[in-house]
Amino acid sequence: MRTKRIMVMGAGGSGKTTLAHALNGDYSPVKRTPCLVYGARTIDAPAAYLESPWMVHHLIAEAQNASHVLMLVDQTKTREVYSPGFALAFRAPVIGVITKEGKSREQLARCEKELLKAGVQPPFYRVVFPSGEGLPELEKRLSSN
Repeated sequence: MRTKRIMVMGAGGSGKTTLAHALNGDYSPVKRTPCLVYGARTIDAPAAYLESPWMVHHLIAEAQNASHVLMLVDQTKTREVYSPGFALAFRAPVIGVITKEGKSREQLARCEKELLKAGVQPPFYRVVFPSGEGLPELEKRLSSN
C-alpha cells in the first residue's frame, strides 16, 4: 500500500514549496517546482498544474494518493486561481491555508471568500513564513484525521 501524503497546491509564489519543506522538516533552499515533487510527507504540486486548464486533471488524479489536500491562497495577490466548487473534486479532506502576511482585514476576507467559493469548509489556517506562525495549528489539524 502506498504512503498517503499531504498534497499542497496553489498559485505561483503562494508558498507551496516553503510549506511543503516545513511539513517535511526539510531546511534546504526553496527552488521553483517544475513537476510533482514527493517529499517525506507531502506532494508539492507546481502552480502550472493548477493554472493550466488542461493540467488540472493531473492534480485530481494525483490527489487519490493524498491523505489531505491543502489549497493555498496568498493574501498579497488579488487574482483568484480556484474555480467554483473545485475542492469538491477531491476525496481526501481539503484544508484551506492562507499564506503570507496581509496588510488589511479586507485581504484576509477576500482569501476566505475565495476558499469558500472553491468549496473549502472552514476553519481556515493562516501560515506565515519565515516565522512559521500558524504552522503548529495546521500540523495539529493534519494529525487529527
